[in-house]
Amino acid sequence: MSTQSTQKSIKFTKIIGASLITLTTLIALSSTAWAGQPTVTIGYENNGADPYMVTQARGEFQKMIPGHVHLKFFASGPAAMSALASNSLQFMCGLGVPPFVEAISHGLPLTIIYNQERYSTGAGIVVRPGSGIKTIADLKGKKIAIVVGSQSSFELATFLAAAHVPYSSVKQVNMSPQDMLIAWRTKDIDAAIVWDPVLNSLQALGARVLKTDADLPATATSYNICVADTHWVNAHPQIATDFVRALNEGVAYTKAHPHKALALMAKASGVTLPIAKTELSGYTIFGGKAQLTPNVLGTTSSATPSATEQTVVNTAKVLLKSGQIDAMPHNPAASVDPQFAAAAAK
Repeated sequence: MSTQSTQKSIKFTKIIGASLITLTTLIALSSTAWAGQPTVTIGYENNGADPYMVTQARGEFQKMIPGHVHLKFFASGPAAMSALASNSLQFMCGLGVPPFVEAISHGLPLTIIYNQERYSTGAGIVVRPGSGIKTIADLKGKKIAIVVGSQSSFELATFLAAAHVPYSSVKQVNMSPQDMLIAWRTKDIDAAIVWDPVLNSLQALGARVLKTDADLPATATSYNICVADTHWVNAHPQIATDFVRALNEGVAYTKAHPHKALALMAKASGVTLPIAKTELSGYTIFGGKAQLTPNVLGTTSSATPSATEQTVVNTAKVLLKSGQIDAMPHNPAASVDPQFAAAAAK
């Protein structure tokens, strides 16, 4: 090898060595920056087009929450409860109030820290044409698909009670929303209580809407909520605040860039843009300072229970009366905690 080649080789080796030292230093600094930060696992459901999907698609959780953030999909709320009970989840979004109430009735330390939205036309009871079901009373003896322990259990009990129809007079079939689509095509069910995107899909197959959640009062209605492990968020209040800030960013982006947001929602939930637009219109969306109003979470200083607090209490009463829980949770209204939403709104 020539002297010139040897010098080039030595110079190249020095450059590589220096680069490796720099890379090693960066990795070490990065490790130091994340040292002590917990792994954060966020569970979610596919509830159709909503701003949560924007937060997720834009990577807002990863941007705002320090440490290692993982996202985990669940087909239904009851499935997520097991993960929360085993402490393998820190946060869960897209959850209905009934599975939350059932969990706290068993003493699980869980807290509602964010109310994503209220269902209006995005959830309800659909019936098969030709089934003879024209009113709630006509559900007697009919096979209705629900996700047992989810929001649909509460809705069914509430609608039946309002029509003075015995809860036990309806043949309930427990299945996931996706299985409802199969059962509908095979004509194994007469009706279903479900939410978007499956509600929309059933309508496309000819299902007729009998009732929607818009028929329920705000103090006893269907919300998509984000819940957290109470002990964990009290030990990590800044991360809980950052989590709420990330959700607020999704709402803010949706309002500022509706067309771009819809495209993100459609892709994330696996539907077309027109369907995503219809699904989004079926919600009343909450975000930012709206969380702190009486119609959503309220504030820690308010003496009047918020709509979310009242819904938790009223849901517990319905589930107890229908035999879905064995006892009322201890102080259910106290399971709504707006402190992190308040910190995020500052």
